[in-house]
Amino acid sequence: MTHSDTIHRTLTTRRIGNYLVEQNIISQEDIASALKLQKENGGKLGEILVQMGKISWEDLSFVLQNKFDIKFVDLREAVIEPEAIVLVPEAIARKHTLMPIEVTSRTISVAMAYPDDIRALSELRAITQKRVTVRLALPKEIKRAIDLYYDIGGEITRRVGLLTSTPEAKVEDLIRDSDETPISQTIQMIIQQGARSRASDIHFEPQFNRLRVRFRVDGTLIDMFSIPLSVYPPLLTRLKIMSDMDIAEQRLPQDGQFTLKVDNREIDIRVATLNTSNGERITLRLLDKLTSLYSLKDLGLMPETEASVEDILKSRAGMMIVAGPTGSGKTTTLYACINHLDKNENNIITIEDPIEYTFHNINQTQVNVKAGITYASGLRAMLRSDPDVVLIGEIRDQETAKTAIQAALTGHLLLASIHANDTVSTLFRLLELDIDEYLISSTLIGVLSQRMVRRICTYCKTETEPNSEEVAIFEETMQEKAPVLYHGSGCQFCSHTGYFNRTGVFELMMMNEDIRDAVRRHSNYDEIKDIAIKKGLNTLLRDGMLKVKSGETTVAEVMRCLYSVAF
Repeated sequence: MTHSDTIHRTLTTRRIGNYLVEQNIISQEDIASALKLQKENGGKLGEILVQMGKISWEDLSFVLQNKFDIKFVDLREAVIEPEAIVLVPEAIARKHTLMPIEVTSRTISVAMAYPDDIRALSELRAITQKRVTVRLALPKEIKRAIDLYYDIGGEITRRVGLLTSTPEAKVEDLIRDSDETPISQTIQMIIQQGARSRASDIHFEPQFNRLRVRFRVDGTLIDMFSIPLSVYPPLLTRLKIMSDMDIAEQRLPQDGQFTLKVDNREIDIRVATLNTSNGERITLRLLDKLTSLYSLKDLGLMPETEASVEDILKSRAGMMIVAGPTGSGKTTTLYACINHLDKNENNIITIEDPIEYTFHNINQTQVNVKAGITYASGLRAMLRSDPDVVLIGEIRDQETAKTAIQAALTGHLLLASIHANDTVSTLFRLLELDIDEYLISSTLIGVLSQRMVRRICTYCKTETEPNSEEVAIFEETMQEKAPVLYHGSGCQFCSHTGYFNRTGVFELMMMNEDIRDAVRRHSNYDEIKDIAIKKGLNTLLRDGMLKVKSGETTVAEVMRCLYSVAF
Protein backbone atom coordinates (compact mmCIF):
# COMPACT_ATOMS: atom_id res chain seq x y z
CA MET A 1 0.00 0.00 0.00
CA THR A 2 1.39 3.41 -1.02
CA HIS A 3 1.73 6.45 1.24
CA SER A 4 -1.16 8.16 -0.58
CA ASP A 5 -3.38 5.09 -0.07
CA THR A 6 -2.69 5.27 3.66
CA ILE A 7 -3.57 8.96 3.72
CA HIS A 8 -6.87 8.46 1.94
CA ARG A 9 -7.82 5.51 4.10
CA THR A 10 -7.19 7.66 7.18
CA LEU A 11 -9.17 10.54 5.70
CA THR A 12 -12.08 8.23 5.05
CA THR A 13 -12.25 7.11 8.66
CA ARG A 14 -11.39 10.46 10.26
CA ARG A 15 -13.05 13.26 8.30
CA ILE A 16 -11.27 16.62 8.04
CA GLY A 17 -14.28 18.40 9.51
CA ASN A 18 -14.26 16.28 12.64
CA TYR A 19 -10.57 16.87 13.14
CA LEU A 20 -10.98 20.66 12.75
CA VAL A 21 -13.71 20.58 15.42
CA GLU A 22 -11.56 18.47 17.76
CA GLN A 23 -8.74 21.00 17.44
CA ASN A 24 -11.15 23.87 18.23
CA ILE A 25 -10.41 25.47 14.87
CA ILE A 26 -14.10 25.53 13.92
CA SER A 27 -17.31 24.71 15.76
CA GLN A 28 -19.81 21.91 15.29
CA GLU A 29 -22.29 24.57 14.12
CA ASP A 30 -19.83 25.61 11.41
CA ILE A 31 -19.66 22.00 10.20
CA ALA A 32 -23.46 21.75 10.19
CA SER A 33 -23.77 24.93 8.12
CA ALA A 34 -21.07 23.79 5.71
CA LEU A 35 -22.69 20.37 5.28
CA LYS A 36 -26.02 22.04 4.55
CA LEU A 37 -24.41 24.18 1.83
CA GLN A 38 -22.63 21.12 0.50
CA LYS A 39 -25.93 19.26 0.24
CA GLU A 40 -27.57 22.19 -1.56
CA ASN A 41 -24.78 23.19 -3.94
CA GLY A 42 -22.25 20.36 -3.93
CA GLY A 43 -18.52 20.98 -3.62
CA LYS A 44 -15.81 19.98 -1.19
CA LEU A 45 -16.24 20.58 2.54
CA GLY A 46 -12.85 22.25 2.98
CA GLU A 47 -13.52 24.68 0.11
CA ILE A 48 -16.95 25.54 1.54
CA LEU A 49 -15.45 26.27 4.96
CA VAL A 50 -12.91 28.57 3.32
CA GLN A 51 -15.66 30.36 1.35
CA MET A 52 -17.60 30.78 4.59
CA GLY A 53 -14.56 32.49 6.09
CA LYS A 54 -14.24 29.92 8.88
CA ILE A 55 -10.72 28.88 7.91
CA SER A 56 -8.10 30.02 5.41
CA TRP A 57 -6.47 27.86 2.75
CA GLU A 58 -3.15 28.29 4.51
CA ASP A 59 -4.65 27.07 7.80
CA LEU A 60 -6.36 24.13 6.11
CA SER A 61 -3.13 23.14 4.35
CA PHE A 62 -1.22 23.35 7.61
CA VAL A 63 -3.74 21.09 9.34
CA LEU A 64 -3.59 18.49 6.56
CA GLN A 65 0.17 18.65 6.42
CA ASN A 66 0.61 17.97 10.11
CA LYS A 67 -2.27 15.61 10.76
CA PHE A 68 -1.77 13.30 7.81
CA ASP A 69 1.97 13.70 7.29
CA ILE A 70 1.65 15.09 3.76
CA LYS A 71 4.54 17.21 2.53
CA PHE A 72 3.72 20.77 1.48
CA VAL A 73 5.23 22.04 -1.77
CA ASP A 74 5.65 25.69 -2.73
CA LEU A 75 4.90 25.70 -6.46
CA ARG A 76 6.51 29.12 -6.77
CA GLU A 77 9.90 27.47 -6.24
CA ALA A 78 9.29 23.86 -7.25
CA VAL A 79 10.95 22.43 -10.35
CA ILE A 80 8.20 21.04 -12.59
CA GLU A 81 9.25 18.20 -14.85
CA PRO A 82 7.82 18.42 -18.41
CA GLU A 83 7.70 14.61 -18.49
CA ALA A 84 5.19 14.69 -15.63
CA ILE A 85 2.97 17.27 -17.33
CA VAL A 86 2.79 15.19 -20.50
CA LEU A 87 1.28 12.28 -18.53
CA VAL A 88 -1.64 14.28 -17.09
CA PRO A 89 -4.09 16.02 -19.46
CA GLU A 90 -4.87 19.65 -18.74
CA ALA A 91 -8.59 18.88 -18.37
CA ILE A 92 -7.84 16.44 -15.53
CA ALA A 93 -5.49 18.91 -13.82
CA ARG A 94 -8.12 21.67 -13.91
CA LYS A 95 -11.00 19.37 -12.97
CA HIS A 96 -9.31 18.12 -9.80
CA THR A 97 -7.10 21.17 -9.04
CA LEU A 98 -3.84 19.28 -9.17
CA MET A 99 -0.42 19.82 -10.71
CA PRO A 100 1.98 17.05 -11.74
CA ILE A 101 5.47 17.73 -10.41
CA GLU A 102 7.85 14.87 -11.10
CA VAL A 103 7.81 11.34 -12.39
CA THR A 104 9.89 8.18 -12.10
CA SER A 105 9.54 4.83 -13.81
CA ARG A 106 7.00 3.74 -11.19
CA THR A 107 5.53 6.81 -9.52
CA ILE A 108 4.20 10.25 -10.31
CA SER A 109 4.19 13.05 -7.73
CA VAL A 110 1.34 15.56 -7.84
CA ALA A 111 0.49 18.67 -5.86
CA MET A 112 -3.16 18.67 -4.80
CA ALA A 113 -5.41 21.12 -3.05
CA TYR A 114 -7.75 18.29 -1.99
CA PRO A 115 -5.72 15.22 -0.97
CA ASP A 116 -8.92 13.42 0.08
CA ASP A 117 -10.15 13.37 -3.53
CA ILE A 118 -10.13 9.60 -4.03
CA ARG A 119 -11.77 9.88 -7.46
CA ALA A 120 -8.94 12.13 -8.67
CA LEU A 121 -6.33 9.63 -7.49
CA SER A 122 -8.14 6.77 -9.19
CA GLU A 123 -8.22 8.70 -12.46
CA LEU A 124 -4.51 9.53 -12.15
CA ARG A 125 -3.58 5.89 -11.56
CA ALA A 126 -5.66 4.80 -14.56
CA ILE A 127 -4.24 7.48 -16.87
CA THR A 128 -0.58 7.29 -15.87
CA GLN A 129 -0.40 3.61 -14.91
CA LYS A 130 1.77 4.67 -11.99
CA ARG A 131 1.55 4.94 -8.23
CA VAL A 132 0.62 8.43 -7.09
CA THR A 133 2.45 10.39 -4.40
CA VAL A 134 0.54 13.36 -3.03
CA ARG A 135 1.89 16.70 -1.91
CA LEU A 136 -0.11 19.64 -0.63
CA ALA A 137 -0.28 23.03 -2.36
CA LEU A 138 -2.53 26.07 -2.22
CA PRO A 139 -5.33 26.10 -4.84
CA LYS A 140 -4.38 29.53 -6.18
CA GLU A 141 -0.78 28.38 -6.75
CA ILE A 142 -1.95 25.21 -8.48
CA LYS A 143 -4.22 27.20 -10.81
CA ARG A 144 -1.41 29.61 -11.64
CA ALA A 145 0.93 26.69 -12.34
CA ILE A 146 -1.64 25.07 -14.63
CA ASP A 147 -2.07 28.34 -16.55
CA LEU A 148 1.69 28.66 -16.84
CA TYR A 149 2.82 25.13 -17.67
CA TYR A 150 -0.13 23.94 -19.70
CA ASP A 151 0.44 26.65 -22.29
CA ILE A 152 -0.71 25.91 -25.79
CA GLY A 153 2.36 26.98 -27.69
CA GLY A 154 3.06 23.42 -28.77
CA GLU A 155 -0.51 22.86 -29.84
CA ILE A 156 -0.50 26.13 -31.80
CA THR A 157 2.65 24.97 -33.57
CA ARG A 158 0.92 21.68 -34.41
CA ARG A 159 -2.13 23.49 -35.77
CA VAL A 160 0.05 25.76 -37.87
CA GLY A 161 1.71 22.65 -39.24
CA LEU A 162 -1.70 21.38 -40.33
CA LEU A 163 -2.41 24.69 -42.03
CA THR A 164 0.85 24.67 -44.00
CA SER A 165 0.21 21.12 -45.20
CA THR A 166 -3.32 21.81 -46.50
CA PRO A 167 -4.34 23.62 -49.69
CA GLU A 168 -4.94 27.36 -49.55
CA ALA A 169 -8.26 28.14 -47.91
CA LYS A 170 -11.00 29.58 -50.07
CA VAL A 171 -12.77 32.73 -48.94
CA GLU A 172 -16.08 30.88 -48.96
CA ASP A 173 -14.64 28.30 -46.57
CA LEU A 174 -13.39 31.01 -44.23
CA ILE A 175 -16.79 32.72 -44.20
CA ARG A 176 -18.41 29.42 -43.26
CA ASP A 177 -15.51 28.64 -40.93
CA SER A 178 -16.52 26.85 -37.74
CA ASP A 179 -14.76 26.42 -34.41
CA GLU A 180 -13.59 22.97 -35.48
CA THR A 181 -11.32 24.01 -38.37
CA PRO A 182 -7.56 24.52 -37.98
CA ILE A 183 -7.62 28.25 -38.81
CA SER A 184 -10.30 29.07 -36.24
CA GLN A 185 -8.71 26.85 -33.61
CA THR A 186 -5.35 28.51 -34.16
CA ILE A 187 -6.88 31.96 -33.63
CA GLN A 188 -8.78 30.80 -30.55
CA MET A 189 -5.68 29.22 -29.04
CA ILE A 190 -3.53 32.32 -29.55
CA ILE A 191 -6.21 34.50 -27.94
CA GLN A 192 -6.67 31.97 -25.14
CA GLN A 193 -2.94 31.97 -24.44
CA GLY A 194 -2.96 35.78 -24.52
CA ALA A 195 -5.79 35.97 -21.98
CA ARG A 196 -4.11 33.46 -19.67
CA SER A 197 -0.84 35.39 -19.94
CA ARG A 198 -2.66 38.60 -18.90
CA ALA A 199 -1.93 40.20 -22.27
CA SER A 200 -3.68 43.49 -23.00
CA ASP A 201 -2.81 43.30 -26.71
CA ILE A 202 -1.82 40.70 -29.30
CA HIS A 203 0.24 41.88 -32.29
CA PHE A 204 0.36 39.98 -35.60
CA GLU A 205 3.32 41.52 -37.45
CA PRO A 206 4.33 40.27 -40.92
CA GLN A 207 8.11 40.31 -41.40
CA PHE A 208 10.01 39.58 -44.62
CA ASN A 209 10.31 35.87 -43.77
CA ARG A 210 7.82 35.12 -40.98
CA LEU A 211 4.78 36.27 -39.03
CA ARG A 212 5.82 37.53 -35.60
CA VAL A 213 3.22 37.24 -32.81
CA ARG A 214 3.81 39.35 -29.70
CA PHE A 215 1.87 39.83 -26.45
CA ARG A 216 1.86 43.05 -24.45
CA VAL A 217 1.97 42.03 -20.78
CA ASP A 218 2.16 44.65 -18.01
CA GLY A 219 2.90 47.26 -20.66
CA THR A 220 5.87 45.40 -22.20
CA LEU A 221 5.88 43.53 -25.54
CA ILE A 222 7.07 39.90 -25.47
CA ASP A 223 7.84 37.70 -28.49
CA MET A 224 5.60 34.63 -28.30
CA PHE A 225 5.34 32.79 -31.63
CA SER A 226 6.93 32.75 -35.05
CA ILE A 227 4.55 31.50 -37.75
CA PRO A 228 5.21 30.81 -41.47
CA LEU A 229 4.02 33.66 -43.68
CA SER A 230 2.02 31.21 -45.80
CA VAL A 231 -0.41 30.81 -42.87
CA TYR A 232 -1.02 34.53 -42.47
CA PRO A 233 -3.39 35.31 -45.41
CA PRO A 234 -6.17 32.91 -44.28
CA LEU A 235 -5.59 33.86 -40.63
CA LEU A 236 -5.87 37.58 -41.47
CA THR A 237 -8.95 37.01 -43.61
CA ARG A 238 -10.65 34.99 -40.89
CA LEU A 239 -9.93 37.69 -38.27
CA LYS A 240 -11.38 40.32 -40.61
CA ILE A 241 -14.52 38.26 -41.09
CA MET A 242 -14.89 37.74 -37.33
CA SER A 243 -14.45 41.52 -36.84
CA ASP A 244 -16.97 42.43 -39.58
CA MET A 245 -14.34 44.14 -41.74
CA ASP A 246 -14.05 44.42 -45.52
CA ILE A 247 -11.82 41.51 -46.53
CA ALA A 248 -11.14 43.11 -49.95
CA GLU A 249 -9.68 46.27 -48.41
CA GLN A 250 -5.95 45.92 -47.81
CA ARG A 251 -4.60 49.47 -48.07
CA LEU A 252 -6.75 51.52 -45.70
CA PRO A 253 -6.79 50.99 -41.92
CA GLN A 254 -9.88 49.25 -40.54
CA ASP A 255 -11.41 48.78 -37.08
CA GLY A 256 -13.69 46.05 -35.82
CA GLN A 257 -14.50 43.90 -32.83
CA PHE A 258 -15.80 40.51 -31.74
CA THR A 259 -16.32 38.50 -28.55
CA LEU A 260 -14.73 35.19 -27.61
CA LYS A 261 -15.28 32.93 -24.62
CA VAL A 262 -12.05 32.03 -22.79
CA ASP A 263 -12.05 29.86 -19.65
CA ASN A 264 -15.78 30.49 -19.08
CA ARG A 265 -15.54 34.28 -19.34
CA GLU A 266 -16.38 36.64 -22.17
CA ILE A 267 -13.45 38.55 -23.68
CA ASP A 268 -14.31 41.58 -25.84
CA ILE A 269 -11.71 41.98 -28.58
CA ARG A 270 -11.07 45.22 -30.48
CA VAL A 271 -9.31 44.72 -33.79
CA ALA A 272 -7.30 47.21 -35.88
CA THR A 273 -5.43 46.72 -39.17
CA LEU A 274 -2.64 48.83 -40.63
CA ASN A 275 -0.86 48.47 -43.95
CA THR A 276 2.96 48.24 -43.66
CA SER A 277 5.80 47.64 -46.10
CA ASN A 278 5.58 43.91 -45.30
CA GLY A 279 1.80 43.74 -45.61
CA GLU A 280 -1.14 44.29 -43.29
CA ARG A 281 -0.48 43.98 -39.58
CA ILE A 282 -3.35 43.38 -37.19
CA THR A 283 -3.61 44.21 -33.49
CA LEU A 284 -6.08 42.72 -31.03
CA ARG A 285 -6.94 44.58 -27.82
CA LEU A 286 -8.23 42.12 -25.19
CA LEU A 287 -10.84 43.63 -22.87
CA ASP A 288 -11.68 41.44 -19.91
CA LYS A 289 -14.26 42.92 -17.54
CA LEU A 290 -13.28 40.58 -14.74
CA THR A 291 -9.76 41.97 -14.60
CA SER A 292 -10.12 45.48 -15.97
CA LEU A 293 -13.01 47.12 -14.12
CA TYR A 294 -11.70 48.56 -10.88
CA SER A 295 -12.97 50.46 -7.89
CA LEU A 296 -11.09 53.52 -6.65
CA LYS A 297 -9.46 51.35 -3.98
CA ASP A 298 -7.98 49.06 -6.64
CA LEU A 299 -6.14 51.77 -8.57
CA GLY A 300 -3.23 52.30 -6.19
CA LEU A 301 -4.23 55.76 -4.95
CA MET A 302 -2.68 56.88 -1.68
CA PRO A 303 -5.38 57.23 1.05
CA GLU A 304 -5.34 61.04 1.03
CA THR A 305 -5.50 61.14 -2.79
CA GLU A 306 -8.36 58.66 -2.82
CA ALA A 307 -10.26 60.76 -0.26
CA SER A 308 -9.79 63.90 -2.38
CA VAL A 309 -11.04 62.14 -5.53
CA GLU A 310 -14.10 60.97 -3.58
CA ASP A 311 -14.72 64.59 -2.54
CA ILE A 312 -14.57 65.69 -6.18
CA LEU A 313 -17.12 63.02 -7.13
CA LYS A 314 -19.53 64.45 -4.56
CA SER A 315 -19.58 67.76 -6.45
CA ARG A 316 -22.76 68.68 -8.30
CA ALA A 317 -20.97 70.81 -10.90
CA GLY A 318 -17.49 71.40 -12.24
CA MET A 319 -14.87 69.39 -14.07
CA MET A 320 -12.28 66.75 -13.17
CA ILE A 321 -9.66 65.82 -15.78
CA VAL A 322 -7.53 62.66 -15.82
CA ALA A 323 -4.25 63.28 -17.68
CA GLY A 324 -1.50 61.10 -19.05
CA PRO A 325 -0.04 59.63 -22.24
CA THR A 326 -1.55 56.75 -24.20
CA GLY A 327 -1.58 53.54 -22.15
CA SER A 328 -1.35 55.25 -18.77
CA GLY A 329 -4.70 53.89 -17.54
CA LYS A 330 -6.84 57.03 -17.90
CA THR A 331 -9.94 55.14 -19.05
CA THR A 332 -9.60 52.65 -16.21
CA THR A 333 -9.54 55.52 -13.70
CA LEU A 334 -12.56 57.22 -15.28
CA TYR A 335 -14.48 53.91 -15.17
CA ALA A 336 -13.51 53.49 -11.50
CA CYS A 337 -14.96 56.96 -10.84
CA ILE A 338 -18.18 55.93 -12.59
CA ASN A 339 -18.31 52.75 -10.50
CA HIS A 340 -18.02 54.88 -7.36
CA LEU A 341 -21.05 57.02 -8.20
CA ASP A 342 -24.62 56.14 -7.25
CA LYS A 343 -26.17 54.98 -10.52
CA ASN A 344 -29.73 55.13 -9.13
CA GLU A 345 -29.66 58.75 -7.96
CA ASN A 346 -27.59 60.06 -10.89
CA ASN A 347 -28.32 60.18 -14.60
CA ILE A 348 -24.86 59.26 -15.92
CA ILE A 349 -24.19 59.63 -19.65
CA THR A 350 -20.90 58.94 -21.45
CA ILE A 351 -19.53 59.60 -24.90
CA GLU A 352 -16.59 57.38 -25.82
CA ASP A 353 -14.45 56.37 -28.77
CA PRO A 354 -14.75 53.45 -28.55
CA ILE A 355 -16.95 52.13 -25.75
CA GLU A 356 -14.53 49.71 -24.07
CA TYR A 357 -16.86 48.25 -21.43
CA THR A 358 -20.62 48.30 -21.09
CA PHE A 359 -22.07 49.32 -17.71
CA HIS A 360 -25.47 48.55 -16.28
CA ASN A 361 -27.70 51.55 -15.49
CA ILE A 362 -25.48 53.96 -17.44
CA ASN A 363 -26.22 55.54 -20.84
CA GLN A 364 -23.20 55.16 -23.10
CA THR A 365 -22.79 56.82 -26.50
CA GLN A 366 -20.33 55.83 -29.21
CA VAL A 367 -18.54 58.42 -31.36
CA ASN A 368 -19.52 57.87 -34.99
CA VAL A 369 -17.97 60.45 -37.29
CA LYS A 370 -19.70 59.04 -40.39
CA ALA A 371 -23.07 59.58 -38.70
CA GLY A 372 -22.07 63.06 -37.56
CA ILE A 373 -21.59 62.09 -33.90
CA THR A 374 -18.34 63.61 -32.67
CA TYR A 375 -17.32 64.26 -29.09
CA ALA A 376 -18.57 67.84 -29.36
CA SER A 377 -21.87 67.16 -31.15
CA GLY A 378 -22.59 64.12 -28.99
CA LEU A 379 -21.90 66.13 -25.85
CA ARG A 380 -24.27 68.90 -26.95
CA ALA A 381 -26.99 66.32 -27.55
CA MET A 382 -26.34 64.68 -24.17
CA LEU A 383 -26.85 68.00 -22.35
CA ARG A 384 -30.45 68.02 -23.59
CA SER A 385 -31.05 64.67 -21.81
CA ASP A 386 -30.93 66.03 -18.26
CA PRO A 387 -27.63 64.44 -17.14
CA ASP A 388 -26.17 64.74 -13.66
CA VAL A 389 -22.76 63.33 -14.56
CA VAL A 390 -21.13 63.42 -18.00
CA LEU A 391 -18.06 61.41 -19.00
CA ILE A 392 -16.07 62.41 -22.08
CA GLY A 393 -13.62 59.79 -23.29
CA GLU A 394 -11.10 62.39 -24.41
CA ILE A 395 -10.80 66.15 -24.87
CA ARG A 396 -8.84 66.31 -28.10
CA ASP A 397 -9.91 69.51 -29.86
CA GLN A 398 -11.05 73.05 -29.22
CA GLU A 399 -14.73 72.43 -29.91
CA THR A 400 -14.91 69.54 -27.43
CA ALA A 401 -13.01 71.52 -24.80
CA LYS A 402 -15.31 74.53 -25.05
CA THR A 403 -18.45 72.37 -24.97
CA ALA A 404 -17.11 70.51 -21.92
CA ILE A 405 -16.40 73.79 -20.11
CA GLN A 406 -19.91 74.99 -20.92
CA ALA A 407 -21.39 71.77 -19.51
CA ALA A 408 -19.38 72.15 -16.29
CA LEU A 409 -20.60 75.75 -15.96
CA THR A 410 -24.26 74.81 -16.28
CA GLY A 411 -24.64 72.46 -13.35
CA HIS A 412 -23.08 69.16 -14.43
CA LEU A 413 -20.22 67.13 -12.99
CA LEU A 414 -17.99 66.47 -15.97
CA LEU A 415 -15.26 63.80 -16.07
CA ALA A 416 -12.82 63.69 -18.96
CA SER A 417 -9.36 62.56 -20.03
CA ILE A 418 -6.71 64.53 -21.88
CA HIS A 419 -3.23 63.88 -23.23
CA ALA A 420 -0.82 65.81 -21.01
CA ASN A 421 2.34 64.92 -19.11
CA ASP A 422 1.25 66.05 -15.65
CA THR A 423 -1.30 68.14 -13.78
CA VAL A 424 0.17 71.57 -14.51
CA SER A 425 0.73 70.68 -18.17
CA THR A 426 -3.01 70.01 -18.37
CA LEU A 427 -3.72 73.68 -17.62
CA PHE A 428 -1.49 74.75 -20.48
CA ARG A 429 -3.04 72.14 -22.78
CA LEU A 430 -6.45 73.74 -22.14
CA LEU A 431 -4.96 77.16 -22.85
CA GLU A 432 -3.59 75.81 -26.15
CA LEU A 433 -7.16 74.78 -26.99
CA ASP A 434 -8.14 78.45 -26.61
CA ILE A 435 -9.97 78.10 -23.30
CA ASP A 436 -9.95 81.40 -21.40
CA GLU A 437 -8.06 81.53 -18.12
CA TYR A 438 -11.11 82.61 -16.15
CA LEU A 439 -13.12 79.64 -17.48
CA ILE A 440 -10.38 77.18 -16.49
CA SER A 441 -10.08 78.66 -13.01
CA SER A 442 -13.84 78.72 -12.44
CA THR A 443 -14.80 75.26 -13.71
CA LEU A 444 -11.85 72.96 -12.99
CA ILE A 445 -12.05 71.22 -9.60
CA GLY A 446 -9.02 68.99 -9.90
CA VAL A 447 -6.59 67.30 -12.28
CA LEU A 448 -5.35 63.74 -11.75
CA SER A 449 -2.21 62.81 -13.69
CA GLN A 450 -1.07 59.19 -13.78
CA ARG A 451 1.21 56.45 -15.09
CA MET A 452 1.23 52.68 -14.73
CA VAL A 453 4.24 50.97 -13.14
CA ARG A 454 4.89 47.26 -12.86
CA ARG A 455 4.65 45.63 -9.44
CA ILE A 456 7.45 43.48 -8.10
CA CYS A 457 6.47 39.82 -8.48
CA THR A 458 5.45 38.59 -5.03
CA TYR A 459 6.58 35.06 -5.90
CA CYS A 460 10.24 35.98 -6.37
CA LYS A 461 10.46 39.23 -4.39
CA THR A 462 13.74 39.59 -2.56
CA GLU A 463 15.94 42.25 -1.01
CA THR A 464 18.39 43.88 -3.36
CA GLU A 465 21.51 45.99 -3.15
CA PRO A 466 20.58 49.19 -5.04
CA ASN A 467 23.16 51.04 -7.10
CA SER A 468 24.29 54.52 -6.08
CA GLU A 469 22.12 56.19 -8.73
CA GLU A 470 18.94 54.57 -7.43
CA VAL A 471 19.79 55.55 -3.86
CA ALA A 472 20.52 59.13 -4.93
CA ILE A 473 17.19 59.45 -6.76
CA PHE A 474 15.22 58.08 -3.82
CA GLU A 475 16.96 60.19 -1.18
CA GLU A 476 16.79 63.40 -3.24
CA THR A 477 13.08 62.90 -3.90
CA MET A 478 12.06 61.79 -0.42
CA GLN A 479 14.62 63.75 1.61
CA GLU A 480 15.30 60.69 3.73
CA LYS A 481 17.68 57.76 3.84
CA ALA A 482 16.86 54.97 1.39
CA PRO A 483 15.14 51.99 3.09
CA VAL A 484 15.58 48.32 2.29
CA LEU A 485 14.77 48.01 -1.42
CA TYR A 486 13.40 44.99 -3.25
CA HIS A 487 13.37 43.51 -6.71
CA GLY A 488 12.02 40.40 -8.42
CA SER A 489 14.72 37.81 -9.07
CA GLY A 490 12.59 36.21 -11.82
CA CYS A 491 10.49 33.05 -11.74
CA GLN A 492 8.06 31.09 -13.85
CA PHE A 493 5.06 33.13 -12.65
CA CYS A 494 6.43 36.44 -13.95
CA SER A 495 8.08 34.93 -17.05
CA HIS A 496 11.42 35.77 -15.37
CA THR A 497 10.82 39.53 -15.68
CA GLY A 498 10.69 40.14 -11.91
CA TYR A 499 7.35 41.98 -12.31
CA PHE A 500 3.75 40.79 -12.11
CA ASN A 501 0.75 43.10 -12.74
CA ARG A 502 0.76 46.89 -12.45
CA THR A 503 -0.36 49.68 -10.17
CA GLY A 504 -0.89 53.39 -10.68
CA VAL A 505 1.38 56.31 -9.85
CA PHE A 506 -0.67 59.48 -9.36
CA GLU A 507 -0.41 63.24 -8.98
CA LEU A 508 -3.59 65.06 -7.90
CA MET A 509 -3.74 68.84 -8.10
CA MET A 510 -6.78 70.27 -6.36
CA MET A 511 -7.61 73.73 -7.64
CA ASN A 512 -7.41 76.39 -4.93
CA GLU A 513 -7.43 80.19 -4.92
CA ASP A 514 -3.65 80.50 -5.21
CA ILE A 515 -3.51 78.25 -8.29
CA ARG A 516 -6.58 79.92 -9.82
CA ASP A 517 -5.00 83.31 -9.29
CA ALA A 518 -1.74 82.10 -10.88
CA VAL A 519 -3.68 80.88 -13.94
CA ARG A 520 -5.49 84.21 -14.27
CA ARG A 521 -2.13 86.02 -14.01
CA HIS A 522 -0.66 83.94 -16.88
CA SER A 523 1.99 82.45 -14.59
CA ASN A 524 4.44 80.04 -16.20
CA TYR A 525 4.69 76.30 -15.60
CA ASP A 526 7.38 76.45 -12.90
CA GLU A 527 5.54 79.12 -10.91
CA ILE A 528 2.28 77.16 -10.87
CA LYS A 529 4.11 73.91 -10.05
CA ASP A 530 5.87 75.57 -7.09
CA ILE A 531 2.57 76.91 -5.77
CA ALA A 532 0.94 73.47 -6.09
CA ILE A 533 3.82 71.74 -4.28
CA LYS A 534 3.70 74.30 -1.45
CA LYS A 535 -0.02 73.53 -1.17
CA GLY A 536 0.71 69.83 -0.75
CA LEU A 537 0.94 68.45 -4.30
CA ASN A 538 2.33 64.90 -4.22
CA THR A 539 4.20 64.70 -7.53
CA LEU A 540 4.28 61.66 -9.80
CA LEU A 541 7.91 61.04 -8.86
CA ARG A 542 7.26 61.27 -5.13
CA ASP A 543 4.21 58.99 -5.40
CA GLY A 544 6.36 56.50 -7.29
CA MET A 545 9.03 56.61 -4.58
CA LEU A 546 6.38 56.04 -1.92
CA LYS A 547 5.52 52.82 -3.74
CA VAL A 548 9.22 51.95 -3.86
CA LYS A 549 9.41 52.55 -0.11
CA SER A 550 6.46 50.22 0.48
CA GLY A 551 8.13 47.50 -1.61
CA GLU A 552 5.57 47.56 -4.44
CA THR A 553 7.93 48.54 -7.26
CA THR A 554 11.50 49.59 -8.03
CA VAL A 555 13.27 52.90 -8.61
CA ALA A 556 14.26 51.69 -12.07
CA GLU A 557 10.64 50.95 -12.99
CA VAL A 558 9.42 54.37 -11.81
CA MET A 559 12.15 56.16 -13.79
CA ARG A 560 11.39 54.06 -16.86
CA CYS A 561 7.70 54.95 -16.78
CA LEU A 562 8.05 58.63 -15.90
CA TYR A 563 11.13 59.63 -17.88
CA SER A 564 11.98 56.68 -20.17
CA VAL A 565 15.26 56.34 -18.28
CA ALA A 566 16.86 52.88 -18.27
CA PHE A 567 19.38 51.86 -15.61
